[in-house]
Amino acid sequence: MEQEINMYSLSTCSHCRATKKFLSDCGVKYEFTDVDLLDGSERKAILEDVRKFNPRCSFPTIVIGETVIIGYKEDQIKEALGL
Repeated sequence: MEQEINMYSLSTCSHCRATKKFLSDCGVKYEFTDVDLLDGSERKAILEDVRKFNPRCSFPTIVIGETVIIGYKEDQIKEALGL
């Protein structure tokens, strides 16, 4: 069974772009939310979700199953994906 992968990112963040590219290059399916492109209550709700995983609310915040990875960390991402 594939793990669910969600990423909270910013459209202008170079680390977020690198993480998206890395996940795509690994051939894994993932969902992402560019938080800076959201407005109003939708942005507020997503930021509350991010804070549950990452109280500092920094980006990217990647959730792979039960594992939370903060920042672009290839080794940790590979380990969480079992690659």
